[in-house]
Amino acid sequence: MNTRAVRQFGGSMAAAVSLLALGACQSTHAAVPGAPPPPPEVSVITVVPESVALTSEWIATLDGYVNAQIHPQVSGYLVQRNYREGAAVHKGDVLFEIDPRPLNAVLDQARAQLAQAEAQLAKSARDVERDTPLAAQQAIAQSQLDTEIQAYRAAEANVQSLKAAVETAQLNVGFTKVTSLIDGVAAIATAQIGDLVGPATLLTTVSQVSPIKAYFAVSEVDYLQMAGRINGGGKPWTGGAGLTLILADDSVYARSGSFLAADREIDAKTGTIRISATFPNPDQTLRPGQYGRVRAETHVRTDALLVPQRAVSELQGSFQLRVVGPDNKVSTKTVKVGDRVSSRWIVDEGLEPGARVVVEGARTSDGTVVNPKPFTPSAAGH
Repeated sequence: MNTRAVRQFGGSMAAAVSLLALGACQSTHAAVPGAPPPPPEVSVITVVPESVALTSEWIATLDGYVNAQIHPQVSGYLVQRNYREGAAVHKGDVLFEIDPRPLNAVLDQARAQLAQAEAQLAKSARDVERDTPLAAQQAIAQSQLDTEIQAYRAAEANVQSLKAAVETAQLNVGFTKVTSLIDGVAAIATAQIGDLVGPATLLTTVSQVSPIKAYFAVSEVDYLQMAGRINGGGKPWTGGAGLTLILADDSVYARSGSFLAADREIDAKTGTIRISATFPNPDQTLRPGQYGRVRAETHVRTDALLVPQRAVSELQGSFQLRVVGPDNKVSTKTVKVGDRVSSRWIVDEGLEPGARVVVEGARTSDGTVVNPKPFTPSAAGH
């Protein structure tokens, strides 16, 4: 082997040794025996006092502001219905007609009797007028004049009685046209054409629905919180806010309602008191008998500590939170939760302002060191 070949072989061996040494060094740095894993990351929020308005909900039943039951005032056969069922009617509109012929006959008879009585009264008046001077001249006995005066007074009273009978008969004829007592929506008729109806017969009901009433029962505890404002003539809800109505399909009614009245007594069986409220209803969307939920702001918490619901876990009836201390170690705290505000809980006891509460992250045992990161609701899909 010549000198040049020896030099080339020596260079190749040196390069191979260098590559092997570099690979061994890299392998040593990639897996250092005994090195601890990095702390697990958790998302935390720092709890600070907030001012929040707390709301309460109650089951409500809607009813007409006024519900007028339509009964006939005379008896007879129903011959006509003049309104469209379920449609709006106005005060004085004729809803039903009863056969007027029997009552017209009674009216005619009363008028005839009145005419006879008026004729008798006129005769008695002439007798008294004629015999008064004769009795003064003693041409006739005074007793005869006295009898004629009594007959005149009786005839006069009979005329007044028969005039009242004529007026009554006229009213009864007018009552054959059954009218609405209020503006409102008329229900489906409960009597049919041809039915024999009378004052005890319910023909239909007309309800005033603009505005409409809502009735709901609040507990005695809730009532005591608002009693001062109610008895003082103000609104029972805080901040002067109106009532919100949530309908059966969970949609929120567009118009807010207002307090109307509180019942006079607490129901001893249920421990609740009945409250009435009104809601504007110009397009008549709301109808009597509907159910819904009435929501109101009942009071304001100025120092509430709120945490996301996902940060709270329930265990055997108690609620717990994970808190990261100043040394970044996790500890579990048992807390007492209060009202729920949207997707957050109010923590009443067991948590101090400034605490870092774990919202998301690996569940680790108490005392584990973690790497806290600020919780971002947008990253969680909120």
